Amino acid sequence: MPEHEKVGLEKSAPHPLFKLATEVGPLLVFFAANAKFGLFAATAAFMVAVIAAIIASYVVNRHVPLMAVVTAVIVMVFGGLTLVLHDETFIKMKPTIVYALFGGTLAVGLAMGRSFIAVMFDQVFNLTPVGWRLLTIRWTLFFIAMAVLNEIVWRTQSTDFWVAFKAFGAIPITALFALAQMPLIKRHQIEPATNDAGDLDRGDISKG
Repeated sequence: MPEHEKVGLEKSAPHPLFKLATEVGPLLVFFAANAKFGLFAATAAFMVAVIAAIIASYVVNRHVPLMAVVTAVIVMVFGGLTLVLHDETFIKMKPTIVYALFGGTLAVGLAMGRSFIAVMFDQVFNLTPVGWRLLTIRWTLFFIAMAVLNEIVWRTQSTDFWVAFKAFGAIPITALFALAQMPLIKRHQIEPATNDAGDLDRGDISKG
């Protein structure tokens, strides 16, 4: 493999606490603002907090993860529609759109024989083709399940319940799911870094 391809795979992970702050911080702002000022003010505060998190991530790391960029764009679009049309439906549907977009992207990649999860999660580890395929399948199903769950919650529960679920339910669920993938990652991790993340092995995946 050319040297310039290897360098791209040897990324250093951001500090866990900083990464947590940039991901959870805007949600906490959203929750607090909703409790005090209502959903529309909370939506505006959430939009500002998301942009602030993006800027902070770039200043500290000189890099912004793809997922954060895509999420920020969707927040701006649906948050803007919520405020302009004064309709809370748009901001409530935003997580559904995000989850469906990520799940759909991974599913399309699988159909094409490729794994986009390395790019999506700004990966700092390297797996065998079988490992990438198994991990991609799991995250695809997870994103689809979360999209369905968000739809159920916002359509059947109060706004305050949905906001609390968004801030204190979705994040822990995602974190627990990510932790549950560590045995698979350790089982299929390879050294040194390779570019196997892009191409999936269409052969036997029973090793997972």
